[in-house]
Amino acid sequence: MWPMLVRQTRAEFLKLWRVPAFSATSLLLPIVFYAFIGIGQASQKLQGTNVTFGAYFLASMAVYSVANVMIFSFGISVATERGLKTDLLMRATPLPPLVYLVSRCITAIVFAALTLAVLFPFAYLAGGVRLDAEQWLTLAYRVLLGSVPFIALGFAIGYLSGPNSAVAVINLIYLPTAFASGLFFPKQLLPEIIQQVSPYLPLYRFGQLGWDAVGAPTSESVTTDWLYLAGYGIAFFAIALWAYRREESRKFS
Repeated sequence: MWPMLVRQTRAEFLKLWRVPAFSATSLLLPIVFYAFIGIGQASQKLQGTNVTFGAYFLASMAVYSVANVMIFSFGISVATERGLKTDLLMRATPLPPLVYLVSRCITAIVFAALTLAVLFPFAYLAGGVRLDAEQWLTLAYRVLLGSVPFIALGFAIGYLSGPNSAVAVINLIYLPTAFASGLFFPKQLLPEIIQQVSPYLPLYRFGQLGWDAVGAPTSESVTTDWLYLAGYGIAFFAIALWAYRREESRKFS
């Protein structure tokens, strides 16, 4: 099992790495957003706090980039492989489904860590973000661990949408949710109706973990945010499992 996992993980990583539309975008898009939005006002303090906007936006982009990797790497690739019948090919091999799933999860987490390894130095050098070593580590492990529910969301989208519509579906769901969750601008600057909805969005709860790590004020405790994410994770995994079983039933029953 172990040699199979190692080789399959390497194959999955190379498969994503060799697609510039995914690898380059995953690594560079958070930096582009930070350069356009964060740098110009990086030194400004959030109202009523000592936390700079640069630190706040760093946490936001860390959350955005990691969740982006999870949703896009699973959602689009699963939908594409269904269209190419790659899932039929994998079913004919001796590779256990669990090894295939774990290898994809490891690959996504490695890619997510790479985005942080690029984003953190850029925010430090270009945005002048200065955090304690504990804050850097807390931010990193929280966004990596908190991204697990979005793996399930990516799988669900990949099995529920077609290969030609997966990108549109993800963009339709992910980008508006990211804005409504306060990842690009603090929630206080959003319209009143959006402020009322945002606490119930998974990206908002994910964002709260990042903002708390850098010292920015949050509306509720970190424990509450973890519980919300756990609930979303259970719901997303249930939907993904149902969609997967429906696909298996259609093709192999």
